[in-house]
Amino acid sequence: QVQLVESGGGSVQAGGSLRLSCAASKYNVSNKYITWFRQAPEKEREGVAVVHTGRGNTYYIDSVKGRFTISQDLAKNTVYLQMNSLKPEDTAMYYCAADLWGDDWSTWNNYNFWGQGTQVTVSS
Repeated sequence: QVQLVESGGGSVQAGGSLRLSCAASKYNVSNKYITWFRQAPEKEREGVAVVHTGRGNTYYIDSVKGRFTISQDLAKNTVYLQMNSLKPEDTAMYYCAADLWGDDWSTWNNYNFWGQGTQVTVSS
């Protein structure tokens, strides 16, 4: 069965950096939309960044532009989210999602596959 495994979360102080990884098994991330979502307590899950691994197109929500970078290593079948200049409001569980079937990348239930998530906590 398809597995997406996130890793790289942790606790950092504001201004710090983390790199999240999303490693896929039994699913080829090549030429696909892969998206990072996050969900803070009592908040809706929101799409943070998306990449089309074939065309290289990326998109970020305004609150992370200039701080987060989504990238891929197709040889490792892995997508990354480099997060710099972290803020307390970035605190959330971060998930990767794959196999987009709808038109809107930012809608969480438009994906067939999800990882279990990795927690990111940013202290002030």
